[in-house]
Amino acid sequence: GRTIHLEAVGYADVEAKRPIQPDTVFAIASMTKPITATAVMILADEGKLKVDDPIARHLPEFSAATLQSGPPDRPITLRDLLTHTSGLGGSQENVGSLAETVEKLAARPLQFQPGTKWQYSPGLSVCGRVVEVVSGKPFDRFLQDRVFGPLKMADTTFFPTPEQQKRLARLYKPGAAQGTLDATTHWISDLSPSRTPNPSAGLFSTAPDLVRFYQMILNGGELDGRRIVSEAAVQEMRTIQTGDLTAGFTPSCGWGLGWGVVSKPEEVTRMLSPGTFGHGGAFGTQGWIDPERRMIFVLMIQRTGFGNGDRSPIRERFQELAVEALK
Repeated sequence: GRTIHLEAVGYADVEAKRPIQPDTVFAIASMTKPITATAVMILADEGKLKVDDPIARHLPEFSAATLQSGPPDRPITLRDLLTHTSGLGGSQENVGSLAETVEKLAARPLQFQPGTKWQYSPGLSVCGRVVEVVSGKPFDRFLQDRVFGPLKMADTTFFPTPEQQKRLARLYKPGAAQGTLDATTHWISDLSPSRTPNPSAGLFSTAPDLVRFYQMILNGGELDGRRIVSEAAVQEMRTIQTGDLTAGFTPSCGWGLGWGVVSKPEEVTRMLSPGTFGHGGAFGTQGWIDPERRMIFVLMIQRTGFGNGDRSPIRERFQELAVEALK
């Protein structure tokens, strides 16, 4: 419930020497996924869907889902999509609207039998489309009405305003000479008019906004007297659902419903408690909740081409310093 440390260092725009500020806006990429999972669980709380529903119950185009070798042994469920065990593969980029994107995903052959393997996937995009169909609202509107508005997350959006765009951090990749950076672009942060809400990777946000979302989750689903999602739903999201399957981007990691979960702290997670849960993003952003220490870790950065952000030295050192400071 208290901000122990908030520090902005470096440049949001290296060329213009524009410094990063606490309200700098970042593309959070796959840190969008736990927010999408929370939207699904809000509807589950209301009895409008169940996580074990066959996906075809809500999206009939998935009734014809198949592997190269023939039909799957069982239908794909929402739980499979939330845990990246559905068999879906390929790009997480939207192609057209969310509805059009998901129709194309339904036509892709599955890469394995549902539930038999963990493979990072566009499954959360399909979940976002389910939210649209079940709620009767566009996905971005549902999040605004049910999550961002009630939590006063004023800078979290798929479509940054002109004012927010002035606060955007630019994306950088390694330059040709060692130790240099080059500005670059990516579909995740592309602001062209064709942009559509992407439940897997599309949100922009700030560190203070994300802390409000994570504090709500750490509190068991409520913040400042506003309940967003039930305590039971939060517990299910943060509980490993993938059994003995190898999952995630760090050792000894399992997967909950839309969240990575540290099962046995080691290497980059060694300073965290078992059961710490969160998610990283393609540009190195990180957000993790240690429920035993009741600590929230948020790291905002915008870089690509530097390898696995979940195992990055900057994430490791950041967590190390934060835990050490509060001992």
